[in-house]
Amino acid sequence: MSTTFIRREDVVRQWHLLDADGQRLGRLASRIARLLMGKDKPSFSPFVDTGDHVVIINAAKVAVTGKKETDKVYHHHTGYLGGLKSARVEEVRKKHPVRLVEQAVKGMLPKSRLGRAQFRKMKVYVGSDHPHQAQQPKRLELASARLS
Repeated sequence: MSTTFIRREDVVRQWHLLDADGQRLGRLASRIARLLMGKDKPSFSPFVDTGDHVVIINAAKVAVTGKKETDKVYHHHTGYLGGLKSARVEEVRKKHPVRLVEQAVKGMLPKSRLGRAQFRKMKVYVGSDHPHQAQQPKRLELASARLS
């Protein structure tokens, strides 16, 4: 029996809407990564982009557990000598709250052209408004309990 693989032209994509308000960052990011890669579909293939589009709202209200708000540090390098920049979660949340979700999801995707293409299908917004009403995204609820 031969294995059949889906072609790029035959992929049917859906739009999903996730509310990050009170959700834990890691659990939210892993669910988003699975949707972007298409791992929940029976037609999943590791070398074809079979994933869906994901819209995340309320990214500024995502929760982190423990003392990560003050202890977890994000690093990036500017490319210049001595250009290592560091910021804690609370600083990133104030300046660029979208980056919390983006960096968590990007780390869970493949590090290749395919992973970059999957990452582009994710749209993250700080508040509850988004310009994707025309795509009629389906609202998804996470199974994990919310933090209070």
